[in-house]
Amino acid sequence: MKKENTASDFLNSLSFEPLTRNNWQKFVELFGEKGACGNCWCMSFRLRKKEFDEGKIDDGNKKAMKQIVWAERPAGILAMYKDRPIGWCAFAPREDFLKLENSRVHKRIDNRQVWSIPCTFIRKEYRNQGVSVQLLKGVVKYAGENGIKIIEAYPTIPTTKKIPDAFAWIGLYKSFERAGFEIVDNTSKSRPMVRYYNLK
Repeated sequence: MKKENTASDFLNSLSFEPLTRNNWQKFVELFGEKGACGNCWCMSFRLRKKEFDEGKIDDGNKKAMKQIVWAERPAGILAMYKDRPIGWCAFAPREDFLKLENSRVHKRIDNRQVWSIPCTFIRKEYRNQGVSVQLLKGVVKYAGENGIKIIEAYPTIPTTKKIPDAFAWIGLYKSFERAGFEIVDNTSKSRPMVRYYNLK
């Protein structure tokens, strides 16, 4: 079997599902002992810095994310491969992300209702295989099925070929571009605001 066919089969076999109580353990499995990185548990954009830093101790951030899920608030989308969690994309109304709402660089450009993607995470052994693009397409599909019209994100445009994984977690612009997103604000040249308009 040709290598490209194998890669295509792999990507086409991925499935995507919102984080809920039912798949909480899959999320925990994906993030592992480090909570993705430094006990973040994807709470960095949701909390004030002091609260976030305090949450790195005694599973505070993990508990905070669990509270969001148990309250049935939107948290994000999991990428699954043969029932194994391999990717994650934070996805919720922009106002749920305090760091975005207080951002000087990524201020709201209008008063339209948008859902934001502030960060993504791909299991290490599945990186650089196109998973992030498929995950973004999965988010777009989910948004369309749930009446979400505008998706916004704030990815990085690397200035070097190799960037630290921590910087990749806000997403790479090329992945968003391949998934159909377009730049709507260039206040930051290295971190543009991009959107996908789901207006069909």
